[in-house]
Amino acid sequence: MADILGRRRFLSSAVLGTTATVVAATTMGSLAPEAMADPKLDVEAGAVDPNFVEGRITGIVGGLLITTSSDRTINQIHLTKATSVWKLRPTTTDAAQVGDGLYARGVRMPDGTLAADAVWLNIVNLQVHITSIGRNVLHLDHNGDRIVGHVVAGTTAAVYNNTPAVVDLSLLEVGRHAQVIGAWRPDTNEVDVATVYAAA
Repeated sequence: MADILGRRRFLSSAVLGTTATVVAATTMGSLAPEAMADPKLDVEAGAVDPNFVEGRITGIVGGLLITTSSDRTINQIHLTKATSVWKLRPTTTDAAQVGDGLYARGVRMPDGTLAADAVWLNIVNLQVHITSIGRNVLHLDHNGDRIVGHVVAGTTAAVYNNTPAVVDLSLLEVGRHAQVIGAWRPDTNEVDVATVYAAA
């Protein structure tokens, strides 16, 4: 509980501008895409986490994102110097664009807005079968849907059998199962691949 209260005070001061020094939100937890599903607060099973938002960005006003969730709920999310942002890789708050999908975790302010400590833009986590491999592209099947996975130089990596990530994708095999974490290209069937988890 002390950790939650400390986080709430920290983010409140960042939103309200009452602190001179703001550290990166990654000091409060990992920004790795795998951490997106790691709950920060104790929430009863089946209950909605009030400090977590999903949806698409419908407007941006300064450091405030307006989003519409899948249940049509409208949320307002504050981005501050303390907010860590992931969009294929760690980036800045300027990377957010109208139309981006979003997951955000933070603390609710008294006015109902969310002060975000971490935001993941367009993140996808797909269980796929590799149907073909081309130059800088993976063709994937996700539950019957065709997905084009773009290999991004300097970013895309593979993890084989739980070993450390490497840039060598040569051990990927057509017909094999894989897990792909990446950034969706909104309104397409294409993703930029961050990490492929596969058996070698």
